[in-house]
Amino acid sequence: MSTTAGPALVAAIAADVDRLCAAEPDVRQDLPDSVHRMRVATRRLRSVLRSYRRIMQRRPIGEVTDELRWLAGLLGVARDAEVRANRFEALLCEKPASFDAKTVPLGEKSAPRPDFGTRLVADERRFYAGAHAAVVDAFDNRRYRALTDRLHGMIAQPPLRTAHADEPAREVFATVLKHDLRDLRRLVRMEPALSEADRVEHLHDIRKAAKRLRYSAEAAADVLGEPATDLARNAKRLQTVLGDHRDAIEALQTLRTHAADAGESGYQRLCDAEEAAAAKALEQYPDAIEFLRHRPQLT
Repeated sequence: MSTTAGPALVAAIAADVDRLCAAEPDVRQDLPDSVHRMRVATRRLRSVLRSYRRIMQRRPIGEVTDELRWLAGLLGVARDAEVRANRFEALLCEKPASFDAKTVPLGEKSAPRPDFGTRLVADERRFYAGAHAAVVDAFDNRRYRALTDRLHGMIAQPPLRTAHADEPAREVFATVLKHDLRDLRRLVRMEPALSEADRVEHLHDIRKAAKRLRYSAEAAADVLGEPATDLARNAKRLQTVLGDHRDAIEALQTLRTHAADAGESGYQRLCDAEEAAAAKALEQYPDAIEFLRHRPQLT
């Protein structure tokens, strides 16, 4: 590992670029978890570029991060539908769905109509299929190819700011982690004073800050060693806890958009299950933020 910040950062970014590009063939084949892995690689790379932006030239990195946001957005549409379908399907498997006994006119063939939950899973699967097709189409357009070319060019000829890139890697990386850690602590301190209505979105902001800290700490692991690894692990746990909460909240919002079907079998059962899942995730939150009480020995 290089002792100066520029080459050390380029090495970390190169690994992220490899992960992103390696996921493309699997996404094309729609292999299990492939969209998720590519979305994570895209978000991770964008987050690292943001955290370590002082080491690199603003304009070229800004242009790359804008394109990474575009790609993550496409992948996110597909991934979110996949998550919702999997959640609803798992809940229905825990308690098999009933069928609505709908009255049909005399003389017409009677057939059972799947209940709300079963139809909802099918809708989410169809939505995922369309979103996945849009991702694959994007792979074959110029915009995506230009992005991957720029990412590889960024590794081959890094747009570094010499003044910062030549500084000792330990000092620069430690400064970045302290900054991201400070942002996370600030958000966590604000949370108890918020109203219940504001708290949901604020917890989502805490999750995003935890994710940013996790990625910046993982990028620093080869430079800072165990302190960075421990910080990344703790931030990942907090991200996971609040991610489970967010998934439940978003699933509940999806259910509520189908309020016209509220009287049908399955609706209330799914709502109750998602509310319980959100509450259960938050039970782990106090333990997940405990690491913020301690100061890691980064330097």
